[in-house]
Amino acid sequence: MSTPFNYKHLYYFWVVAKEGGISRAAEKLDMAVQTVSAQVRELERSLGYALLKPAGRGLVLTDAGQAAMQQADQIFQLGENLPARVRDAASTPTIRLAIGICDGLPKLVVRRLLQPVIAEPNLRLLCHEGEFDDLLGDLALHRLDVVLSDRPAPLNPNIKLYSHAMGSSTIAWYGTATMTRAASQNFPASLADVPMLLPTAHTAVRARLDHWFEQRAIRPRVVGEFADSALLKTFGASGMGVFPAAEWAHEDLLAHYAVQRLGSCEGVTEHFFAIGTEKKVQHPLVQRLLQPAL
Repeated sequence: MSTPFNYKHLYYFWVVAKEGGISRAAEKLDMAVQTVSAQVRELERSLGYALLKPAGRGLVLTDAGQAAMQQADQIFQLGENLPARVRDAASTPTIRLAIGICDGLPKLVVRRLLQPVIAEPNLRLLCHEGEFDDLLGDLALHRLDVVLSDRPAPLNPNIKLYSHAMGSSTIAWYGTATMTRAASQNFPASLADVPMLLPTAHTAVRARLDHWFEQRAIRPRVVGEFADSALLKTFGASGMGVFPAAEWAHEDLLAHYAVQRLGSCEGVTEHFFAIGTEKKVQHPLVQRLLQPAL
């Protein structure tokens, strides 16, 4: 059994590390410098490792201190959220759904994926956009109920995650009237002659698009790459270049952006997944999201 330690000592260490010194931490905590210093030493003694070392006029973290700080960040960030969570639970009954959205996932597709729960009268929807690995980490810590992504969760023996297919969409090329007119002759070979906007390499569909170009011996003239799909479409609608988009959201795309469909990206499909921590989904709203796929 591991040696127990005092969470108050951990908190004092956390404040010292964030403030960069014991004096500043003592001022923030309204405590004596000697008291704060003694509390940190007690933590180091209980853990068996030095967590801080002198650097100039301040202190920096040792390697052990870095590891302790990462854990302390998670612990006290969760603690800071506790009053709000308790208050929300005691107020008007709501159904809370915290969703992580991968930054490369098309926003119009996200809206369509969430359509089954939007009309829920007691819904409190919390949407967090971020990178795939960061969102999976938040999911594993139960900060999120589900993550929407363009790829399934990777196999990880330390974290059990389950990927539920939500559907897929063919990809087509879009652009302004001027762009589509310039590329309409001899399509798709004409894509080599017009400026092009593409998603960045961290999206799952980018590798499929690159393979599609290679198969057809097309060397695209890429003038922009975007991690955010909405930003890609915005620049495409401004006339910067043609761009790929999921046909699943075709009507919404034409309604929100001044673009036209140029032609199909035949053979390229974008897939959508809901990733959770349960093999059998328990959250009623996540069940509703998955209903078409179940």
